[in-house]
Amino acid sequence: MTATAHPARISDLGNVRERIVGIDQQVPVLDGSMRPYVNFDNAASTPALRDVLDTVNDFMVWYSSVHRGTGFKSRVATQAYDDAREIAAEFVGANLRDHTVIFGKNTSEAINKLSYRLPLQPDDVVLVSLLEHHSNDLPWRHRCHVEHIAADELGRLDEDDLDRLLAKYAGRVKLVAVTGAANVTGHLPDIHGIARKAHAAGAQIMADCAQLAPHRTVRMGDPNDPAHLDYVSLSAHKMYAPFGTGALIGLRDIFEQGEPEYRGGGTIDFVTTDSVAWATTPDRDEAGSPNVVGAVALGAAIRALDGIGMEAIARHEAELTAYTLERMRTIGDVTLYGDPDPANTANRLGVIPFNLGEMSHFKLAAILGTEFGIGVRNGCFCAHPYLIHLMGVSEEESREVRQNILDHERGEMPGMVRVSFGMYNTAEEVDVLIDALGKVSRGEFAGAYVQDVSTGEYHAEGWSPALEPYFKL
Repeated sequence: MTATAHPARISDLGNVRERIVGIDQQVPVLDGSMRPYVNFDNAASTPALRDVLDTVNDFMVWYSSVHRGTGFKSRVATQAYDDAREIAAEFVGANLRDHTVIFGKNTSEAINKLSYRLPLQPDDVVLVSLLEHHSNDLPWRHRCHVEHIAADELGRLDEDDLDRLLAKYAGRVKLVAVTGAANVTGHLPDIHGIARKAHAAGAQIMADCAQLAPHRTVRMGDPNDPAHLDYVSLSAHKMYAPFGTGALIGLRDIFEQGEPEYRGGGTIDFVTTDSVAWATTPDRDEAGSPNVVGAVALGAAIRALDGIGMEAIARHEAELTAYTLERMRTIGDVTLYGDPDPANTANRLGVIPFNLGEMSHFKLAAILGTEFGIGVRNGCFCAHPYLIHLMGVSEEESREVRQNILDHERGEMPGMVRVSFGMYNTAEEVDVLIDALGKVSRGEFAGAYVQDVSTGEYHAEGWSPALEPYFKL
C-alpha cells in the first residue's frame, strides 16, 4: 500500500458510520470556527450505536423490576435481562450448561469478582502478563503471589518467559491472566495457545477481552478442549453500548461454590437469623437490583456487531491501521511504539501509540484537540509497567517519576499519545490527523500553551470555551 492510497471505504461495512450517535457533531476550535469531531479514542470508550440507543428507548417503556415481579412489565423486563445473558454467552461461544454469565458494572469489577471467587491461597501463583491493563493485574496482587510474564521490545508477550515461569512455579500456578488485546499497542497474544500451556500445567486462564471483543471474534471453546478459555470479561462501553455494564463469563462450577464478596438482595435462597442458603449462579453474584438497561444495551450492541460482521470489522480496521502507519512514516520525528509494520496489521488491533519529537504527550494531545478537533488519549493508559517497558524507563527514572507524582508534580511524567480506531473511522479522518501532526511538527500551531504541573495537562492561554451551551444538566 502506498502512502497516498486510501484503504477500502467505510461503505464496505454498509451504513455503519451513519449508525453512530453524534457522528457529525461539531466542536469549537481555537480559531473560533466549528469542526466535525474526529474521535480516535475508541480504546477508552466507543460512542453509542444508534441501534443500541433505539433499543434502549424502546425498552424504557417496559423498564421494571426483574426476577421477582409478577406484573406484566416485570415479566417483560425479566425476559429482556435473561435474553441479554444468552446473547452475551453466544457472542463468546459459551453455553449456559457449562458456563455462567455474570453482569456487573464493568470489566474491572468482573475481574475483581473473579479474584475473590477463585479459591486462591496466599502461596498460590497467578501469572500476569506485562501487557495488562491495571484491572487485570492489581486484583490478583492482594490475593496471592503474582509473577509478570515478560514482553519483547515491540511489546509482544514473551511465551518463552511464560514457559519458564510455568516450570519454575510448577504445581503452584493456579491462573494465567492475559489480555486478549493490549490496549496500548494493539498486540494480540495467542490466548488459545497460552490456554493449552496453562491447562497442561494444571492452571486456568483468564482472558480480559474488553479490548478484543469489539474488533475480533472471541470463542471460549469446549471445556474439554485444552485450548479453551476458562474466563473472559467484556465491557459494554467499549462495544458501542456506553450504558454502564460489564460481563464475566466463566465455568459454572467455580461460581456454584463459595460465598459471594457482595451480599444482599437477590443473592440468597433463604435466610434465618443464624444461617444463609446462597442462590445458584449467576444470582449469587449479582447482589442488589441489576443494571437491566445496561444489559439490554449490551445485548443490542452484540446483535448489531454480529449483523455487521466481525470479519468485516477486522478487515476494515486492519486496512485503516496500515494506511495510518504508512502515512505516519512521512512525518520524520514520529516515534512509534509496538509493531510499526503496516504489513502486520491483520495480526493486531488499530491502536497506535506514538510521540512527536521532544514534545510532551500532554501538549500534543492538547493541540490536537484544541486546534484540530481531534480526540486522542495520552499518558500511560492504565498500564504503567507496560509503558515503562516500552519507553525504556530505567528503575531509577521510574522511582523519580513515582516520587514526583506523589509530590503532585506530573509535568514530566512519561507517556505517549494513543490513536485508536473504531469500525466507523475513515481514511479521510486519518488524513486530518496526519495533516495536523505535520503542522505541529513544523511548529505551525497558533496557541500559546501553558501547563498545570499538578495534572500535567496543557491548555491554550486565553481559550476556555463555555461548555454549558453544548450540554448541561
